[in-house]
Amino acid sequence: MIRFIFVGGFVILFLILSIPLMLLEWLIGKISPSVKSRSSLAIVNWAFRCVRFLAGTRVDYIGEKNIPKDTSVLYVGNHRSFFDIVLTYPRVPRPTGYVAKKEMEKVPLLNIWMKNLHCVFLDRDDVKAGLKTIVQAIDMVKSGISICIFPEGTRNREEGTFLAFHEGSFRIATKSGCPIVPMTINNSAAVFENQFPKIKRSHVIIEYGKPIYPNDLPRETQKQLGPYVQNIIRDTYEKNKAQV
Repeated sequence: MIRFIFVGGFVILFLILSIPLMLLEWLIGKISPSVKSRSSLAIVNWAFRCVRFLAGTRVDYIGEKNIPKDTSVLYVGNHRSFFDIVLTYPRVPRPTGYVAKKEMEKVPLLNIWMKNLHCVFLDRDDVKAGLKTIVQAIDMVKSGISICIFPEGTRNREEGTFLAFHEGSFRIATKSGCPIVPMTINNSAAVFENQFPKIKRSHVIIEYGKPIYPNDLPRETQKQLGPYVQNIIRDTYEKNKAQV
């Protein structure tokens, strides 16, 4: 439980002690929104690196050269753990918003940092509101901000399996014209979820696949992007699972 106490204590202290930084970021945003995006990303990524250190998590990042640096992208990944966000966010090369469940918008202080990082909040029970969130994400990608989404829609609780990838998630790429970067995560649930509420020293592998340009795919594949991308992630998952 000691790691849980350290991590939980750090997160609470960060959120409280960073209130002056939130005010500063608000002021910076009034002058230069782009500077605010970069500075908020740097602050939160520092906090996430501290969380990773306190959790004792070792991460092997593979294929980062596959991430385009000159354009916004749609990261698409499998989802098993709260730590998926903690471990992937510090590696994004440009401001990136994550698609989060609507309930996260109600968490005090955390919701401010999430909004500073261009996160969008998806109501999974309201189709009309969900479509508005996807349109919001499309507009953000067009403005140069990358988006990360876990198209299973929720954390998958069974290791080695994949829930269906919701096709609506891929509209962010098809409507904005941005590339899709498959993001395969192995063993992240071993950090926390597998022995809740304990946090355990673990080894995680995160591999970024080659970018996928939907408009370059055959028309039939464009209609089934969910299974297509899921198969790429599944194959990579199977390749790496023996290494953790």
